[in-house]
Amino acid sequence: MNTMSMNTTSDLTIVIPAKNEASLIPQLLASLVRQDYSKMPSTKVLVADANSTDGTPEIALAFRKWLEISVIPGGMPSVGRNKGAAVATTDYVLFLDADIELASDSLLRDAIELAQRKQLECVTTKIVCRHGNALDKLLYSTNNFFQQLSRLHRPFSTGMFMLFERRKFQELGGFHEQAQFAEDYLLSKQVARARFGIVRGGVYTTNRRFKKMGHFRVARLFLKTALNHRNESHFLRDHKYWEV
Repeated sequence: MNTMSMNTTSDLTIVIPAKNEASLIPQLLASLVRQDYSKMPSTKVLVADANSTDGTPEIALAFRKWLEISVIPGGMPSVGRNKGAAVATTDYVLFLDADIELASDSLLRDAIELAQRKQLECVTTKIVCRHGNALDKLLYSTNNFFQQLSRLHRPFSTGMFMLFERRKFQELGGFHEQAQFAEDYLLSKQVARARFGIVRGGVYTTNRRFKKMGHFRVARLFLKTALNHRNESHFLRDHKYWEV
């Protein structure tokens, strides 16, 4: 009985910061249900809710038939992620944005196996905007290109899908809770190149941030981030990035 328990106990905790994501979080949770990761039934899924008013917690909890899901108090994305990671006891913690969908049914299994096989501390994947226009897709493709290129110097992971070895996450102090923007970049750039990986498969996302902020503004903000990677004050300023 103990052997069976060891074999079915998950290596993974999933943390999803959310605020008023009732229209999109079902797609993410459904894609988790479809995963072929054998330990998915025992994988804790924590939705860190930032006082949603649209029924996000109730919608998430409706997936208890298929997932070991619970809702915990959240806040800004960094705060919600850190709160979820604080209660995790597994070897790995996976941070997902609430408005994405896993593009491959084997993505979790592939990411865990890659991390274990190569002893990686951080694993991410590419972003696909399947329902966006040509410019939306171009900008995300550009992000994917530079993410691959970053492995040669200072790797970075998107917070949309960020698998972290829990001990390394704790060692780095988690996400910077005062960061108003690119908290995922601030954390992942501290990972050594040899301990960083990108798994095939990808996640689907929407173009809502481009619609809200405009393509030029988003592109300029990301360029400024790259140029200010040593300037912490850039990340502490409010760039209105979360006002979607």
